[in-house]
Amino acid sequence: MRARVIVLAGPSGAGKSRLAHRIGLPVLRLDDFYKSGDDPTLPRITEGANAGLVDWDVPESWLPEDAMAAITDLCRDGVAEVPVYDIAHDGRCGWQKLDLEGHELFVAEGIFAQEVVGPCRDAGLLAAAYCVRQHPVVTFWRRLTRDLREHRKPPLVLVRRGLALLADQRRVVAGAVERGCVAVTPDEAYHALRDLAATDVPW
Repeated sequence: MRARVIVLAGPSGAGKSRLAHRIGLPVLRLDDFYKSGDDPTLPRITEGANAGLVDWDVPESWLPEDAMAAITDLCRDGVAEVPVYDIAHDGRCGWQKLDLEGHELFVAEGIFAQEVVGPCRDAGLLAAAYCVRQHPVVTFWRRLTRDLREHRKPPLVLVRRGLALLADQRRVVAGAVERGCVAVTPDEAYHALRDLAATDVPW
């Protein structure tokens, strides 16, 4: 084994990506493992204003086996071929090589990151797991401004989705903790991971 993984879970907009890059370790974007928009197994919203639309906020819209394969390759070989996902077009737009370049730790972050905590722990690949959380209103605003800036979906869809996620944030955090994550603010996570990265870990 060449490396172990630090898992960063948390609600969309909580600051996972910003934190991952702030730490300075290689980053595996787990949101690139979404299913394509034409996949017939994608779940649909059944109630409310967004009824009939794909529910991108449940794990069934994601490919955990592909994500675990990439994590395993990175831990074992230090390199993996990973997809590049275009959220605006609901599909993969290419592939790229992620090379750890000798790092013994890397970060895997995404809104379904909690789903890989157990498998990574069971396989001996896990270094740490955190759920990044902020005040729900802060998370809502950051998510909305990011999604509008990146033209991820039509504005009305983004607002409706954001309000639904705002109401659901406590459940998301509780679910991540139940799966083995430690709930922390971005600053708390940064200091904990900075200390972890500075520690010589015997494999």
